[in-house]
Amino acid sequence: MRTLCIGTRGSDLALCQANFIRKYLSERHSTDTALKIIKTSGDKIDDLPFEKMEGKGFFTKELEDALLSGEIDLAVHSLKDLMTLPPDGLTIAGIGARVDRRELLLFHKNADGESGVLPLKAGSSIGAGSARRRSQIRHYNPLLEIKPIRGNVPTRVRKLREHEFDSIIIAAAGVDRLELDVSDLGAIRLDPEVFLPAPAQGVLGVQTRTDDTDVIELFSDFGTETEKTETQLERGLLGKFDAGCSLPLGVFSQVENGERRLLATLGPVEELGVTQFRTAEARGNEPGALVNEVFESLTKRD
Repeated sequence: MRTLCIGTRGSDLALCQANFIRKYLSERHSTDTALKIIKTSGDKIDDLPFEKMEGKGFFTKELEDALLSGEIDLAVHSLKDLMTLPPDGLTIAGIGARVDRRELLLFHKNADGESGVLPLKAGSSIGAGSARRRSQIRHYNPLLEIKPIRGNVPTRVRKLREHEFDSIIIAAAGVDRLELDVSDLGAIRLDPEVFLPAPAQGVLGVQTRTDDTDVIELFSDFGTETEKTETQLERGLLGKFDAGCSLPLGVFSQVENGERRLLATLGPVEELGVTQFRTAEARGNEPGALVNEVFESLTKRD
């Protein structure tokens, strides 16, 4: 097997994830690898909210271009960043290594407030980067002051420590993979069936060229069937909307005793005629039917 060039973003988390795949390939298949850091538009433009940026795939397009040109052999992504419809010529060879999908509320201890989903003092500020997070914050604690936040995981935690915010919400997966010490802050892992995460949050996706069968075969045993089923449900629902970071969609899926469950929330979306926060749930065995049922319930016009 040739030495494989792995494309990755340059953030601490992206490098951690790429090195996880390097270790997997070395230990499981004795494959030699090299890393190539590629800067994406999401890395270059870090002062605008996602919904104000043009296009889609802010953290993936340049990596996908490098794959198509043959500059790299595979790319490692946080699967939640990947569009559900891949470019022609590319495929997702591996899905798995899911860690805690929950959202993590970090806060200065003097911002601690009453009980509730987001137990913070009225009027305190909270940093939230995605429309999904902002929508759920407004629903569960409308008395908070929501402020936009961008940057990688350590940067967001640093901004909180420097008192740019009283609290922030980030993915627990990033903190866990980086083994960040946040013991100086208040920390609550939010119930993923109440404050819903992004589709495929905490899952790694390995992307390669469709015709590169050697690389595809290396990931034939990567990930569990449960991880693949969950992400099929979550990304299947996201794909129905043909949208990305600008969609206020939260999703939780579960496979238990052979039955599949799909739970989702959707904030107000003017283009869809949805004027209020909605929740929908479906159970059954057919993923496509569950996705359609939840989608239709969420998008029924008011």
